[in-house]
Amino acid sequence: MKDTLETNLPVEESGNLEEAKKMPEVAPEAVTEEKAVVNEDIDNNAEIETSTAPSPEGKLSKEEILEKLTELVATSAESARSEVEALKQAYYKLRRNEVDELKKAFLAEGGEEKDFQVPEDPTEDKLKELLTTYKEKRAAVVAEEEKRKADNYATKLALIDRLKILTESQEDFNKLYSEFKEIQQQWKEIKEVPAEHVNELWRNYQIYSEKFYDIIKINNQFRDYDFKKNLELKTALCEAVEKLDNEPDVVSAFHQLQKLHQQWREIGPVAKELREDLWTRFKAASTVINKKHQEHFEKIKSKEQENLAAKTEICEQIEQIDFSQLKTFKDWEEKNKEVMALQEKWKSIGFAPKKANVKIFERFRAACDVYFGKKSEFYKSIKEAMDKNLELKRALCEKAEALKDNTDWKETTEKLIALQKEWKTIGSVARKHSDAIWKRFITACDYFFEQKNKNVSSLKSVEQENLAAKKALITKINALDESLDNEDALAQLKDYMSEWSTIGHVPFKEKDKIYKQYHDAVDSQFDRLKVDRSERKMQTFRSSLNDRSDKSKNKIYNERDRLMRLYDRLKNELNTYENNIGFLSVSSKGGGGLVKEMNRKIEKLKEEMALIVKKIDAIDETLEE
Repeated sequence: MKDTLETNLPVEESGNLEEAKKMPEVAPEAVTEEKAVVNEDIDNNAEIETSTAPSPEGKLSKEEILEKLTELVATSAESARSEVEALKQAYYKLRRNEVDELKKAFLAEGGEEKDFQVPEDPTEDKLKELLTTYKEKRAAVVAEEEKRKADNYATKLALIDRLKILTESQEDFNKLYSEFKEIQQQWKEIKEVPAEHVNELWRNYQIYSEKFYDIIKINNQFRDYDFKKNLELKTALCEAVEKLDNEPDVVSAFHQLQKLHQQWREIGPVAKELREDLWTRFKAASTVINKKHQEHFEKIKSKEQENLAAKTEICEQIEQIDFSQLKTFKDWEEKNKEVMALQEKWKSIGFAPKKANVKIFERFRAACDVYFGKKSEFYKSIKEAMDKNLELKRALCEKAEALKDNTDWKETTEKLIALQKEWKTIGSVARKHSDAIWKRFITACDYFFEQKNKNVSSLKSVEQENLAAKKALITKINALDESLDNEDALAQLKDYMSEWSTIGHVPFKEKDKIYKQYHDAVDSQFDRLKVDRSERKMQTFRSSLNDRSDKSKNKIYNERDRLMRLYDRLKNELNTYENNIGFLSVSSKGGGGLVKEMNRKIEKLKEEMALIVKKIDAIDETLEE
């Protein structure tokens, strides 16, 4: 147990009480700070599990830590506080590493992070039991210490009463002096008393000690001898305090100073003419150490305030998360990376001031709990929806598999197309099932269409006739009457394009070639008639749809999906531009030009979206035929 810190240095001896009252006292100067450090309880550290304090004896296992802690708790609760603290930190570091390894193994086996449960560890209960026992024993020691100080105070009061009686006694001088020295010796042997009574006791002791010397009129030779011995002792104390200025450990120097002050109090007076100078020297050297000690704790205090500000900022960042903006897995994954980075940053920051340390940690933990609670709710709702979608798609797979061997080509084709449309209305499923369920469904569809195509080989002669018809139509397009006005010419061209759509399939090896000739002819006429590029694209797109065979129905569905995704992306982009343009002021410098540019982009996006809608409608019309 550390000695009680004195809040005031004693006044030096003087010839009378009035001089003693005039002597200066040294202010507490950082004693409050030091008490906070000395008396800080090990259970008051809210972040002890994330501390990086080293193990007290190298790397110990949890069992070795508990064994060592058991020994410490059993032997001494007075001097082992730092070792107990280090063992606690080492234990939780090992425990945290074990949990991390279990979590990695769980994830490696295919588990999901949200499903991981931290297993209970019976050794942790044993640790907490030992720490509780230690805390109780330490409390008992502190109580015993306070009782001892109170007893010492009562004993010193009794010694002062005895000293007072000596000053009024008329007995033999030798007997009185012997008793006086006995009182002095007993006074020195009694050490700690309650801090609030230290100076009062010392002043009363000095008053009656000096009164004893004056009243008894001890011979000058004997008194001078005492003064000389006391001068040597106090001079040595002055030198010892001055050497403390070179002590690198400020806290250690402060504690050594307290012991030197205790020794100073136990030494008797010196000659009157030397008292003030000697005390001034001792006090000046003490002030240097006290000032260093105070500056040391002011730096710690300042750093703790910086840590509190940094931790408060982290709490605010987590608390200000807008959960309404987290709508997809990607959104949550990105936000989760940010939160995990903030947690790592928290661990790298030191302690906040003692009064705020627990509160700021509770605030941080509460903010994290809210975030991970919201995340858990999101994943739970998405999982339920995906499980439902999976069941719906499995039912469609079963229907498609039941139809794949049917030879009623027309009716079965219509049913399978209906199933494909229904498939597109069902939302997504879990990634681990997505490829497998889609492959199962498309395999059944493809099998039917392959069987259907094998039974339509007789259509080859028809394809040759279609090829000849398409070549003739290309000739008509190239020979479009240039004397017609643009409106009539365009109407004639659209008729040709409609006629192209009515002509069936051509041999596969001729398909790309005839298709290119057709589009070259159409583009040539579009250029001559100066047809709007959007309309041109739409007409070309319609023609391309009609050239696809039943075997390519799935490609048409894929094209429709692609257009739907493109439409959603353009819609989001349009919303962004429309929101941003509201923040711009035409009157601001450069604002007008930027607004015009954004309006141009908005119009372009709307045109592209309108064209996509037309293409989707065209696809739907083709699929319904």
